[in-house]
Amino acid sequence: MSVHEIRAFNRFYTNVIGALDYGKHLYTPYTLTESRVLYELAHSPRTDAADLRAQLSLDAGYLSRLLGKFERDELVERAPSEVDPRRQRITLTTRGREAAALLDERSRRAVGALLDGVPEPERERLAEAMRTVREVLAEARPDSDREPVLREPGPGDLGWIVQRHGALYAAEYGWNTEFEGLVARIVADFAQDHDPSRERVWIAELDGRPVGSVMCVRDDAPATARLRLLLVEPEARGHGLGDRLVRTAVDFARQAGYRDMVLWTNDVLDSARRIYERTGFTLVAEKPHRSYGAQLVGQDWRLPLHSPPLQEGPTP
Repeated sequence: MSVHEIRAFNRFYTNVIGALDYGKHLYTPYTLTESRVLYELAHSPRTDAADLRAQLSLDAGYLSRLLGKFERDELVERAPSEVDPRRQRITLTTRGREAAALLDERSRRAVGALLDGVPEPERERLAEAMRTVREVLAEARPDSDREPVLREPGPGDLGWIVQRHGALYAAEYGWNTEFEGLVARIVADFAQDHDPSRERVWIAELDGRPVGSVMCVRDDAPATARLRLLLVEPEARGHGLGDRLVRTAVDFARQAGYRDMVLWTNDVLDSARRIYERTGFTLVAEKPHRSYGAQLVGQDWRLPLHSPPLQEGPTP
């Protein structure tokens, strides 16, 4: 394949999706970059400016000017990070969330209109070709350039959470299908009935594939949130993704008005327990039990949400 062919494809595709005149294409006052920043902020309750800059490969000065514009338009609020005061935490306002939702809806309509012109038998061929392009180019990039994106679950993602928990815990700890059944019940309860303003699931996506998950749901105790179903695929470990997932759920719980957050885990899950400790959770109770075909020690952990997390760092 020649450089000329790739450049020709780029020109064709940017014209098809209206990238050169994105605001006019979607009837919005935002450029493609501005829209992408709003998208990233909308899919994470709070984001540090440094993380945002790394995710989108943006110049620090350009991002600062863009966020300044958003702040003047009352789309975002900026404040020192609760983890590191030297970092700047960016949060969408109500007006910002509305703008991001409008952009998302118009983008979906634009893609739908584009697909309307593609015959049904050709759509799978198109999707497969796009997956191939993404995967081939992703494999050619250095690992340091790959950055997971946290997003809401799409069709099939909840089933993926159940399947991967069952497969990974069987492979790594020898747990039987009793554990997969527990995860299935948790996911089913969420899918059947949850309050989006106080309960959420996040999927970590890397190169177009899900590689992690976490859930924040209401606990039985009043004003208490429960952290559940933290998972990071082996290929995505060692880069702080587990910390990022947990911090995202904790930040959401704070914004939702919960007073504290709790979780239940087992003593053999060393990496997860270190993440909880770094985030500020405290071990409050332990109890031996036999479950999932193994002898375990269950642990209850708690985090007061009026206190900031203790520290930030990568997952070992």
